[in-house]
Amino acid sequence: MLSNNALRSAIAGVLGALAVAAQAAPTSGLEEVVVTAQRRNEAIQDVPIAVTALTDTQLERLNVTETLDLVKLIPNTFGSNNTGLGTANVYSIRGLNNTESIATFDPPVGTYVDDVFIARQNANNFAFFDVERVEVLRGPQGTLFGRNTTGGAVNVILKKPQPEFGGFAEVGVGQFSERMIRMSVDMPVNEKFLTKLSGYSIKDDGYVWNTATGEKLNSNDNKGARFAVRWLPTDSLTWDVAADYVDQDYMNILNNDLEGDGQNGRVSTTGMRTDTPATRGVFVNQKQNYPLGNEVEGYSITSNLGWETGIGTFNFITGWRSMEQKFALDFFGMPGFSQPVAPTGAFTIVNDGNHDQFTQEIKLNGALMGERLRYVAGVYYFDEQNKTDLGQLFAVNGTSLFCGPPGSVCQIPGVTTVFPSVGNGITIFNSLYYDRIMENTAEAWAGYVQADFDILDSLTLTIGGRYTDEKKTIAYKANDNPNAPAANQWNTADIKAAGIPVEQSTGQFTPRVALKWDLNDDMNFYASATNGFKSGGWNARNVNVREVQPFDPEEVWSYELGMRSEWFDNRLRLNLTGFYSDVTDFQLPSAFVNDVGGIVFITQNFADLEVKGAEAEITWAPIDGLNLFLNAGMQDGEYKNLDSSITAQQQACQAALAAGNAAGVTANCAKGIVDPNGKIADPVRLPDYTLTVGGSYTIGFGSGLELTPSAYLQDVGNYNVGTAGEPIGLSEGYTQWSAGVSLGNPDTGWSLSANCDNCGNEYIIASVLAGTQYYNNPRTWSLRFKYDW
Repeated sequence: MLSNNALRSAIAGVLGALAVAAQAAPTSGLEEVVVTAQRRNEAIQDVPIAVTALTDTQLERLNVTETLDLVKLIPNTFGSNNTGLGTANVYSIRGLNNTESIATFDPPVGTYVDDVFIARQNANNFAFFDVERVEVLRGPQGTLFGRNTTGGAVNVILKKPQPEFGGFAEVGVGQFSERMIRMSVDMPVNEKFLTKLSGYSIKDDGYVWNTATGEKLNSNDNKGARFAVRWLPTDSLTWDVAADYVDQDYMNILNNDLEGDGQNGRVSTTGMRTDTPATRGVFVNQKQNYPLGNEVEGYSITSNLGWETGIGTFNFITGWRSMEQKFALDFFGMPGFSQPVAPTGAFTIVNDGNHDQFTQEIKLNGALMGERLRYVAGVYYFDEQNKTDLGQLFAVNGTSLFCGPPGSVCQIPGVTTVFPSVGNGITIFNSLYYDRIMENTAEAWAGYVQADFDILDSLTLTIGGRYTDEKKTIAYKANDNPNAPAANQWNTADIKAAGIPVEQSTGQFTPRVALKWDLNDDMNFYASATNGFKSGGWNARNVNVREVQPFDPEEVWSYELGMRSEWFDNRLRLNLTGFYSDVTDFQLPSAFVNDVGGIVFITQNFADLEVKGAEAEITWAPIDGLNLFLNAGMQDGEYKNLDSSITAQQQACQAALAAGNAAGVTANCAKGIVDPNGKIADPVRLPDYTLTVGGSYTIGFGSGLELTPSAYLQDVGNYNVGTAGEPIGLSEGYTQWSAGVSLGNPDTGWSLSANCDNCGNEYIIASVLAGTQYYNNPRTWSLRFKYDW
């Protein structure tokens, strides 16, 4: 791991070397990259936004196969799978993140596929296939992309059907018995009606050995298909329609390296099995029949009708998505939590979720005054319906997990429960056991406009704004489960009786202003101020009625200074960005063991957050075929304007530490954002720095053969993945590398490639849950054969 000084020296050294070497470079330059970061096609160097774009060629050479891989390449970006859920990603951009995937929470980094928003974090880790490019926008995007983009946006653009017959097929094998097949074929009916069919299947046997059951866990069974149509009825009309289906069975169950040598693989000790329902009779409804695992099945239909008129181009963008998520997961299935393990798991959450969303947008791109004034404007509608049948329990063999042997009494605020033995030595913790259905909705209307006006030929002013009107609701229904304690089986009427609102309404205006100065054709500078907000919501993983607490929307103002430049006949591209983010009512999910042994999940607006930093993106092509890149970021953040409850908690923690009051320490320290020493913890998932450096070199041989080795190294500084700053969540950073090589003949269309990810098999702390550490994926390798026609 590099120090901050070493990072600065590395950047300076690379820049110096680039400047010297580029003076002798040949005349051909870097490929121009076109992005839609401002909802229209523009060269990336002309956009006054911090955006990183990866083309299909770059994705393939760097072996970027799913959205989680993106976090290795983007400055000031950190991420991992959600605890338990391999289908869900926690993106953290400039310190803004959300680790919750339940439907009453929204992520701060929005995910879009072909301009259609994916609302649920449950399924934002998906495989790439037939992708044209991916754009990652850093900083709030509230004007053009809307709500829930306070941290940024991941924008995936898929390839459109082509006017000529063609396509590709790819097969591969890899570590953990991976089998992969991908294909896509363009099938034009005529010059006006184009179609494309794409599909993929990825399957492996898993990398975690369950020492309790002998099964392999954390396997990936992922398949999908997409059919797309492009209809060109007239010169002014283009209609793109696509339908897709994805089925992914992928969990991220707790695992560890018991030998501590990083060589003997990952293990789990959960008593749950992947071939047998774990909680039949413990819960009710369909979810009681789910074995250990996490499956997400989704359908979507998208439509984009483009109409070129005399005043500009209208786009009528419609999206419908339906997703089902079914999981039964043990979050504490490791030694030290329960020995021997229970067949129902140590801390088990079951989930049967149905999530439907509909979006409609009408967008107009146009220009006036001889294109001196360019504008984009539109209206947007979003509707989401969620129904989640969920349950939770603690269950262990013989002795209780936290509170003593069977028959002992634990005090949970407002509830006194004797934990009964339920046969086979299994003890179920009734005080922490519930079974209920949650329904929540969200409906939002918005209107937006952004205009770019050339004050001078070299000076452009951007002004824009968006107004969003949003309404959310929540409702609960207790399942008819005779096993669950009545005290934990409440409904919407009980929430209202406790004085907790079941509706939230928000009206928010999110403006943007930027000024860009073109020094010459190859260099420009910009300054911007941008606002964004993330929706409020409710705590949903709760035992007591009073825990269904609402939290307010999160708002951010981000101020940026940037330079975009190209040097040496377009051989070197150097982009620099400095930023300051002021986040009000920062939403922070926290999970911890309370003073009586229960797990508390709580999200509140604990404080404001201030983050400042800088980013550099360098791309260099010193000679034909050689492409090098360096993406680096440095950032620093701290919590400000603490909520009064946090101030009181901190004072109580410090007083307990001074008095040696163990009970007071347990009750107040190492919870929320108060660390074990009574200080305010560092912001979560905010590394001191990120650095990725790499490249590829295509070497031509006779008979059209090309050999392309590629590699990149990622180095990340100190970071904290535990909100309360406990030692178990602190990391001094890590360094990992990935590499690959391909041999092929572009003239005949075949290629053979070999890749490895996390080649050094580094163990990296990705997240923590109530004192347990979750790690990154281990080293993987793959061999692939591809044929283009």
